[in-house]
Amino acid sequence: MAVDPAKTPHHATHEGLEYHFCNPRCREKFVAEPGKYLAPRDSQPVEAAPAGTTYTCPMHPEIRQPGPGTCPICGMALEPEMPSLDDGENPELRDFGRRFWWTLPLSAIVLVLAMFGQHFPALDAAARTWLEFALATPVVLWAGRPFFERWWQSIRNRSPNMWTLIGTGVGAAYGYSVVATVAPGLFPASFHEHGRVGVYFEAAAVIVSLTLLGQLLELRARSKTSAAIKALLGLAPKTARRIEADGSETDIPLEHVHVGDRLRVRPGEKVPVDGTVLEGRSSIDESMLTGEPIPVGKGEGDQLIGATLNGTGALVMRAEQVGSATVLAQIVQMVAQAQRSRAPMQRMADKVAYWFVLAVFAVALATFVAWGLFGPDPSWTYAVLNAVSVLIIACPCALGLATPMSIMVASGRAAHGGVLFRDAEAIERLRAIDTLVVDKTGTLTEGRAAFREVLPAPGIDADDVLRLAASLDQGSEHPLAEAIVAAARDRGMALSPVDEFDSVTGQGVRGRVSGQALLLGNGSLMRDAGIDVAELSARAEALRRAGASVMFLAADGRARGVVAVADPVKKSTPAALAALRADGIRIVMATGDAQGTAAAVADALGIDEVHGEVRPGDKVALVRRLQAQGRRVAMAGDGINDAPALAAADVGIAMGTGTDVAMSTAQVTLVKGDLRRIVTARRISRDTVGNMKQNLGFAFLYNAIGVPLAAGVLYPAFGVLLSPMIAALAMSLSSVSVVANALRLGRDASGPRVDA
Repeated sequence: MAVDPAKTPHHATHEGLEYHFCNPRCREKFVAEPGKYLAPRDSQPVEAAPAGTTYTCPMHPEIRQPGPGTCPICGMALEPEMPSLDDGENPELRDFGRRFWWTLPLSAIVLVLAMFGQHFPALDAAARTWLEFALATPVVLWAGRPFFERWWQSIRNRSPNMWTLIGTGVGAAYGYSVVATVAPGLFPASFHEHGRVGVYFEAAAVIVSLTLLGQLLELRARSKTSAAIKALLGLAPKTARRIEADGSETDIPLEHVHVGDRLRVRPGEKVPVDGTVLEGRSSIDESMLTGEPIPVGKGEGDQLIGATLNGTGALVMRAEQVGSATVLAQIVQMVAQAQRSRAPMQRMADKVAYWFVLAVFAVALATFVAWGLFGPDPSWTYAVLNAVSVLIIACPCALGLATPMSIMVASGRAAHGGVLFRDAEAIERLRAIDTLVVDKTGTLTEGRAAFREVLPAPGIDADDVLRLAASLDQGSEHPLAEAIVAAARDRGMALSPVDEFDSVTGQGVRGRVSGQALLLGNGSLMRDAGIDVAELSARAEALRRAGASVMFLAADGRARGVVAVADPVKKSTPAALAALRADGIRIVMATGDAQGTAAAVADALGIDEVHGEVRPGDKVALVRRLQAQGRRVAMAGDGINDAPALAAADVGIAMGTGTDVAMSTAQVTLVKGDLRRIVTARRISRDTVGNMKQNLGFAFLYNAIGVPLAAGVLYPAFGVLLSPMIAALAMSLSSVSVVANALRLGRDASGPRVDA
């Protein structure tokens, strides 16, 4: 904030410059850590949301402005292009929730009075009318205020949309009812019924409450989009340990790390930024980037990626990419761009609403003029009443319920089948998917290391090899070691204690078991120890080509065998791929694992197109390339590295057994991680879209019949008028028909069943 140096008594001097503060607390914080507040802007961490964040419309990405507001085209609240960890709950969601819950009881009471009020003898007609007026007014004028603001914005910007319909319909019903309450003598005797002029406060109040409910559901779904980015931002460590020029070490905030800084990464810590190893050796868990659960050995000269997890070794690194230049920041940016690039299904509804609104206004205006000029006395009273009837009967209750009701029922049906849809767009798009890009680790496979087999040297017993390897690995926390120990225990083997245990970072382990000096690790460890593994190498290479991780076991200077560990294919995967192919889906594998391992898994599963050693950006490029070929692409994955591609695909599908980031980014989550559920989800998608089309058909047919009747087309021939009260009843019945049809979707279990 700006501070007048002449007026504030709070000053401080740092490196020859004078700084001014609004209060003593700010001065104290600055004096304690001046570097924290004077850091260059370009060194901010990815989680810092810069001042002046750009806001954009989820439906109209071309609308961008430096602060919050509403979209001038559709009236939706604008969202920040890049969410921040500091962002709290969506203020619009909080505001709409308060308005909805405070006024819902009032709407319910008004509805009961309108439908059953004549059965309450304690309330005469006039008292009932005034009570409805008192209850509906706060609903319409306070709870509905945001809708009227958007209604006025649509008029001012000459951009008719659903808010134009809602504002006009609610305003017409409420305004007409207020006049009928305050001045009933203005209305002809034919409009008096049960001792009063019919009023429609319940229509106005219920429309506001239903619209608020729809907005709450939509805003909650939209908030999950930013949750994916916030989860990614939260992966970055908050501090780094910098080695100063004099050799001392200091923990500093991540935003103070600069290119060229020497940083220490201690065992179990996250790598702070991207850079290069200067000293030390360790194993790094890079599953964030590659999806592979097996850590990668790192030594001098190797590249490190920020937010990956260091193992048991200590490293000194040089910072080379900081802030927005890191791989993590680029992943965040890719997810944000992909999420903004997809236009919601509501865009089509807005296009329809544009012309529908204009048509309704034209009919209402023509009705008003025709009755005023040519109708019977009192002609202008009839003109007002019939024009209001047109606006009320055209109020988009049925249109507004047509899609949400189908979505709500279908979502419940899908949840019972182990499928979670995030929004209506996913349900609408999934039925049209013709290509599935699928990750390997955790999606086709279990996503964890598991014992595969033992290849003993000639004359050596396989069980002895496994027992010795497991006994030695009891002292290791490496995922491969855990798999070997678990396999030995599953076979009931008695493991011996290990002495002199030592972990050789990036190579393997050594120790003494039952008096024997054991080595277990890769070929490099064997060569360094002078152990000949030539007779085992060919078979070990065959296992590697099949996708396994291979370790040699040596005892007392002689090779004893090979232990292979691999990520096993899920039992459900072959059946799932067969069901997907039968449903017309083309399967493409894209994985960060080595090309040889990927090809081995693909061959076993009959997948023709395989892309190995791909990074997050490569997966996005693959999805874009398939889309450019006219393909409708779904992406299925479970890792952080899959998040950008999940967001870029027409439909992102996450495994429920995967990371929170993947599930937050994807539009569909398979609860048990079973790909067969995609077939179930596609069937539900087809049924739901058909149901939505039926509902929209009901709504438009109702308007096509109701609007002319409300305008009085039957009056010249039959002398029949549709009063606003009948118009409101017809509007309610249309909504009931839409709800009833949507509920039918929940009972529809047609189609082939795919059991887990």
